[in-house]
Amino acid sequence: MVLESLTNAWNAESHPRVMLLHGFLYATLGVFFSNWIFEDHPSLVLVFLTTMAAIPIVYNIIKVEEKKDLTNIDEKNLLREHSKALKVFMNYFIGVTIAIAFWYVVLPTSMTSNLFEVQTQTITRIRSNVTGQVYSLSNIFFDILSNNINVLIFCVVFSFIFGIGAIFILTWNASVIGVAIGDTIKSGFYQIGNEINLINSPQYVSVVSYGLLRYSIHGFLEILAYFVAGLAGGIISSAVIRHDFGTKKYEKIILDSAVLLLISVVMIVVSAFLEVYVTPMFF
Repeated sequence: MVLESLTNAWNAESHPRVMLLHGFLYATLGVFFSNWIFEDHPSLVLVFLTTMAAIPIVYNIIKVEEKKDLTNIDEKNLLREHSKALKVFMNYFIGVTIAIAFWYVVLPTSMTSNLFEVQTQTITRIRSNVTGQVYSLSNIFFDILSNNINVLIFCVVFSFIFGIGAIFILTWNASVIGVAIGDTIKSGFYQIGNEINLINSPQYVSVVSYGLLRYSIHGFLEILAYFVAGLAGGIISSAVIRHDFGTKKYEKIILDSAVLLLISVVMIVVSAFLEVYVTPMFF
């Protein structure tokens, strides 16, 4: 397909920042095609379309990473090699998030209310769960950690069963975070416009920075953990398809995947701590 021909796994790993533009492009196409063709139910369709565009490159990258496991590279250098794939995935995620936030801000509210309806409902439900009851910080920490662990498990299971299934979950998360960032920025724009009526005010830059940074302190590490877990599940899935199980090479793949999963769990714990105890200090 046309989008698939824009880059390949090796080029993406050599130039991971290109995937930021690809993520922005995929999400932009998802936004407009879902609103054009599936006008009544665009919220989830845009996630499916964005994911579909990313499938070829993600699948090929996972295959490349699984092949690296079959070489004689030691675990330390193998993790360094896997970091190339993770950079690609993170740039894709950031590109999708920025695209969703951008279109949420620039498109009219009458359009975004329908286009991002499910994402908005999800954000409202999350916020009501946090503010609707009296929780100690420790309770909030364990609730967030439990939720994030569940998402981590979904990433592993989806990647193992579907090969690249985690990319759908992560694209969905990117759409939710993008809407949350867009809503923060848009609300700030309205407030500034009502107060000073000055379109080119430097305060607009501050609002955009605030909207982005509010979710970056803990969000970057959390999403990276999901990608690490998804990569581990995808590598195992690819090895099973290639019938490598039962061999010494498969044992190495299992060991590498176990290390990746352990790293992802540590990241999830740290990100939950940052979300509960650090982010509120600044926002």
